[in-house]
Amino acid sequence: MLEIRHLETLTAIREAGSLQEAADRLHVTQSALSHQLRDLEVRLKTPLLNRRTRPARLTTAALRILALADEILPRLKATERELQRLAAGRTGRLHLAIECHSCFQWLMPALDAFRQNWPDVALDLSAAFSFAPLPALVRGDLDVVITSDPQPMDVIQYLPLFSYELVLAVAAANPLAQYKYIEPDQLADQVLITYPVEKQRLDIFTTFLDPAGVEPAALRKAELTPIIVQLVASQRGVAALPNWALTEYLNQGWLRICHLGTQGVWRTLYAAVRIEDADASYLNAFMTQARETCFRTLNGIKAVHPSSAAGTSSRH
Repeated sequence: MLEIRHLETLTAIREAGSLQEAADRLHVTQSALSHQLRDLEVRLKTPLLNRRTRPARLTTAALRILALADEILPRLKATERELQRLAAGRTGRLHLAIECHSCFQWLMPALDAFRQNWPDVALDLSAAFSFAPLPALVRGDLDVVITSDPQPMDVIQYLPLFSYELVLAVAAANPLAQYKYIEPDQLADQVLITYPVEKQRLDIFTTFLDPAGVEPAALRKAELTPIIVQLVASQRGVAALPNWALTEYLNQGWLRICHLGTQGVWRTLYAAVRIEDADASYLNAFMTQARETCFRTLNGIKAVHPSSAAGTSSRH
């Protein structure tokens, strides 16, 4: 029953001190203002103005409505200003979630650089390892999801960041280190170290081991890339990781990488966004900054044309 115009009317009456001045502020006639006020009193079945006093005074019911107006109207005006700035392309919200355990390496520098050029865009970052990020993106809780697991949805667009090769990290002392390429059956007697992700979401299984009907001797899970690398180096197992995540460890002499098959296993990392946001200036600026940071700091990645369709792959 209450409308924004009613909140504005009572606010104007309180601030102006009289119906005539309130009508002037609202650019209506005093008669129209009185009619609106009486109509609202009929709807609410309670008086809002004590007309027996001079000047007329707001009743307790009117004061209750004004308490609501004091809460709602400033927020409404702030949102209108924000929308005007958003329409101008200089502000917005960029709440990101990542499904890639190794992505912090390049994402944090990219966000730092973006923040300097777009200070009015609200940034937030979370790891999407314990919740489903794509439904959160559709609901509007998130604005960007970094993923290599594109799920076809009508309301989501996948913007490619780069392609990378999934490689096998082995200890220098592991007999597999002598091979440039590894076939699936060579992992049947190995302990495979992975991130704590379901098997059906791991590329090493979906694209390499499962098609060949091969299972590793055992699985071991670790949360962080440095821990996985240390476990591999100490011959506790082998791990399939993005090639760029291993660059800093290769010059230390105790780690080797092997390609998965003669063709290698290549994946594409995407930024998933809602279709209606895909052309936002700040979002395009973030994508440009992210790609620049990636190709400046990561080794072994390849560019992907932005118009490339997102295929279906698994996450790690």
